[in-house]
Amino acid sequence: MNNNSEGNDKKALIVTTVASTLDQFCMNDISILQKSHKVYVAANFNSGNNTSKERIKVFKADLQKKNISLKEVKLNRNPLSKQNYIAYKEIKRLIESHSFDIIHCHTPVAAMVARLAAFKVNKNNLKVIYTAHGFHFYNGAPLKNWLLYYPVERWLARYTDVLITINKEDYSRAENFFKAKKIEYVPGVGIEINRFRETVVNKSEKRRELGIPEDAFVVLSVGELNNNKNHETIIKSISKLDNSNIYYLICGQGSIDDYLKQLSRKLGQENQIKLLGYRSDIAEICKVADIFAFPSKREGLGLAALEAMASGLPIVTSNVHGIVDYSIDNVTGFTCNPTDIEGFAASIEKLLRNDELRISIGEYNKKAVEKYDANNYMAELERIYRRTNAINYN
Repeated sequence: MNNNSEGNDKKALIVTTVASTLDQFCMNDISILQKSHKVYVAANFNSGNNTSKERIKVFKADLQKKNISLKEVKLNRNPLSKQNYIAYKEIKRLIESHSFDIIHCHTPVAAMVARLAAFKVNKNNLKVIYTAHGFHFYNGAPLKNWLLYYPVERWLARYTDVLITINKEDYSRAENFFKAKKIEYVPGVGIEINRFRETVVNKSEKRRELGIPEDAFVVLSVGELNNNKNHETIIKSISKLDNSNIYYLICGQGSIDDYLKQLSRKLGQENQIKLLGYRSDIAEICKVADIFAFPSKREGLGLAALEAMASGLPIVTSNVHGIVDYSIDNVTGFTCNPTDIEGFAASIEKLLRNDELRISIGEYNKKAVEKYDANNYMAELERIYRRTNAINYN
């Protein structure tokens, strides 16, 4: 990375609700901005993160080494939390005390707070960019999501210089109904395809480390343990198959950890369902899995599934929102309604019983995922920054 930020007069602020979003989705943005700006970040580093406390500590240290200024704010994922009003005042003061040229915000709550603060400060040359990682209102979304999120997003769009959407459904809706100055579609936030494609691992040793038999059929999911990620559907599907040689690995942590463990015990699957917690070796785990399951009820896009595709895995996914941009039934694997336990079970069994199909789909997926590569994303984002006059390299 070309890090010339220390001598830059220009300043950029990136705002996310929690720090793990910065870590997982925003480092490409930061690397572009650091070529011409001193970069500041604002997020909640203390609570609400979907990675380990140890990882957040390491991440903070990494940011500081890169000369990135940290502002810890008490943003809360619940848009109605009183903490967000306190965070609004903190971010407003931050904007007032710094001559930012650009604010790039991610996730709904952070975008709400940051755009309101920027509007109140009302600095003429300040450009506000918002990357929506999947609107909470979408085809088939609960009515409460439409009532809570849609009016806010539509209202705040008018205070947005560039609204970036990462899936086609959101782009179409924003184009038709929102009044942002510019609306862009950029597929995802970039994945390191070569890292997932080229990782080499001793399969036997890695499976032994994870407590999986060498000849087991391994289904993998990666994602926060919450109701939206819908891991319980896959647990129930595997129970339906009644095959003791199918193992299900779930990488992630979250609020329903105990519930998923109890469900596994209730279904007699406690030895086959392994909740691995937060992992930093996902690329290696992908290499010892046979298929990837992604049953989410909602996704902006779903980087975990794209990374699995880059690893050469067939994917079995729900047929919703951003996932349908790349998950094609009978092509990249199989798609089902999010609660279709029988459908997921049948899809897993098809891939279990047909090695040739599983391998051919995996090879197809390695190529199909290339447009989501980080280099393509960074080229698109840099183009957007330039067109917005947010950056101007000499």
